Amino acid sequence: MKAPRGYAYAAPALRLHAARVLRLGAACVLLGLGAQQAAHALELALPGGARLQVPVASIKQLRFSTTLRQQYDFSCGSAALATLLTHHYQHPVTEQLVFERMFARGDQARIRKEGFSLLDMQRFLAERGFRADGFQLPLQKLIEAQVPAIVLVSDKGYHHFVVIKGAAGGRVLIGDPSSGARTLSQAAFEAIWSNRLLFVIHGSAAAPAFNSMADWRAAPTAPLGQGIDRGSLAAITIPKLGPGEF
Repeated sequence: MKAPRGYAYAAPALRLHAARVLRLGAACVLLGLGAQQAAHALELALPGGARLQVPVASIKQLRFSTTLRQQYDFSCGSAALATLLTHHYQHPVTEQLVFERMFARGDQARIRKEGFSLLDMQRFLAERGFRADGFQLPLQKLIEAQVPAIVLVSDKGYHHFVVIKGAAGGRVLIGDPSSGARTLSQAAFEAIWSNRLLFVIHGSAAAPAFNSMADWRAAPTAPLGQGIDRGSLAAITIPKLGPGEF
């Protein structure tokens, strides 16, 4: 699959050369996109005969609880944009609506080949009253601003749009339209971040959701500090048992 062209530019004061930069597109990878399973409830028996139903969900369901799953092989851009609006700006839209609007207004031959571009997204957002631009800035600036962003990553040879949902403790939380929410070390994220562009909505009256508990719940950090000290296992001795004592 042909990779999209890149554009180099400088943005020392958060300025964007939109005509050149936002044409960057992504031919998306679609991995294991089956229908989501319905959530289940676990029934617990309480003292006195009462019963309590506790909703439970699989890890797969949790990963897509705040990330919209892409439905087409070149629709990661529309799914990422729908995720950004629905789960970070309280502006619910479906991937299908975003897809149809951007496809109708865009270069359809190019979209089929390379996927949607940031320019397609910018135009859709403008229709909805949002101002969005791409900025060539380090990830730390985004973390300091506490603002989510759509970024282009290169994953297994494919260019693919994902949403940066948060960052903490040296880890970056992304909403991936093909595999759901997941975390990467900052170094691992930097290694796949293709063009160093942060596509963000700015000037919004409402503060966006960033580092929300709902997002991190889908990709929790393992509590390694609370694990077993395996070095202490060597100090454990098992007494020798006599006949018939087992």
